[in-house]
Amino acid sequence: MKLAAIDIGSNAARLLIAEAVENEKGDTEFNKLNLVRVPLRLGFDVFETGAISAYKTNMIMQTMQAYSHLLKAYEVSYVKAVATSAMRDAANGPAIIQQVKQETGIDISIISGSQEASFIYENHIAENLDREHSYLYIDVGGGSTELTFFSDNRLKYKESFNVGTIRLLKNQVEESQWQEMKEGLKQNTRSIWPITAIGSGGNINKVFSLSKKKDGKPLSAELLRDYYKELSSVSLAERMRLYKLREDRADVILPALQIYINIMRWANIDEIYVPKIGLADGLIQILYNEISSKAWAAGE
Repeated sequence: MKLAAIDIGSNAARLLIAEAVENEKGDTEFNKLNLVRVPLRLGFDVFETGAISAYKTNMIMQTMQAYSHLLKAYEVSYVKAVATSAMRDAANGPAIIQQVKQETGIDISIISGSQEASFIYENHIAENLDREHSYLYIDVGGGSTELTFFSDNRLKYKESFNVGTIRLLKNQVEESQWQEMKEGLKQNTRSIWPITAIGSGGNINKVFSLSKKKDGKPLSAELLRDYYKELSSVSLAERMRLYKLREDRADVILPALQIYINIMRWANIDEIYVPKIGLADGLIQILYNEISSKAWAAGE
């Protein structure tokens, strides 16, 4: 069975196409067939003007038409498409969603920050890790940061904050918002176990790639601080050249590191694992569960 997830974020839109297959144990595994990322950067419009410009709207339409063609080419059976922080805040977001539906047939849901946190948690990474630790999922996007705390084998706290990389670049984050995040962490991540972070999002994936660490090995909070100092000591152009970063990554990687470093400090976390999962992966899991539930209810 071929499934697809579309995630329209504040910095980029992603299409993930996967195939659900049963392994020898009878468990379902998801093989990635394709992942396409288009840097729409909707947050640069929305967090400054409150709406998505005509130019960016056209970019969205072109991207969704391209995604529609890929879905047909891969013969995808089921699709789940969502839009997050920028589309949530855009005055013309619902009208654009309707236009996409009319022109491409793709039905996009604008999800809340709380839903976004839940969908990322659907990857259930923590459930396969050491039980004598607590885990904080940290997903940093262009418009918001989602935190989900997992301890004693259950979900204990989830929250979304309008603290994101593009908002920071646009000076749209107040000190009170940082304080709210800090207090939320202090109050809700108390644990008898040491806490480990699980990071998702393009920026932490890029930092992990720069670190040359082996898959499955964590990054230390100290290493993140070192990268922040190193990357902030050079210009944007030098960052792109020295670290082989695209411009749409080179500008947001610094505020992303700032967010991760602050969260880890406030929650007394020394290490962060980067399993290269994100919202789109969680959406694939949810979509598969929805299809399986309907099939079971229908007696198939």
